[in-house]
Amino acid sequence: MIIAIDGPAGSGKSTIARELSRRLGFEKLDTGAMYRAVAFTALDRGIDLDDEAAVDALASAITIRFTPGESGGSITVDDRDVSREIRTPLVDANVSKVSAYPGVRTAMLEPQRAVAQNHDVVAEGRDIGTVVFPDAEVKVFLTADPRVRAQRRVLQRHGGDVADAHALESEVAETLASIERRDALDASRDVAPLVAAPDAVQIDSTAFTIDEVTDQIADLVAQKRGA
Repeated sequence: MIIAIDGPAGSGKSTIARELSRRLGFEKLDTGAMYRAVAFTALDRGIDLDDEAAVDALASAITIRFTPGESGGSITVDDRDVSREIRTPLVDANVSKVSAYPGVRTAMLEPQRAVAQNHDVVAEGRDIGTVVFPDAEVKVFLTADPRVRAQRRVLQRHGGDVADAHALESEVAETLASIERRDALDASRDVAPLVAAPDAVQIDSTAFTIDEVTDQIADLVAQKRGA
């Protein structure tokens, strides 16, 4: 079974997918991490992100491997573990540009789908239910208030351990601006825009806990299995 969870940055996709996969015994696939890996590698190698042909060539040339795991999995580029490096504000600010290139998205499809072969998978991203796994048995489109999403992203960046939340207010404000720019870019791109699949169940996670959202999706899975 494939469970597709789509939604914008900070909506809780990764956390919910991780908890759901743990609860159900499924593998977790973070497709966004693969686009982040391309963006990080391009920046790391000094490639101009406005040079679409160069970024496309990079995405086709490198070997990206995503290994599911209890802590969210790990991702390597040409056997280099970049799991931490892809979560920086710099990558946050540039991943939408990279992921909008058709050549990059084409290069990522095969490794994304390979993870799901012969496995039960919870896959999360922005085009899972529309492009990567359009036949997924369960589809969810997860949203949340933009400011709440920014706060979540900052907490995630600091490992959830923040002694003084007020000290991070400027970082939250910067992250909110970045998220709003990314939302606009993701929703307006020509290829695989951020949009709910027609048959996706939409859930606003703003006022729900992780367990409550996980329960809702687990109920959808139980209903599908019982159908």
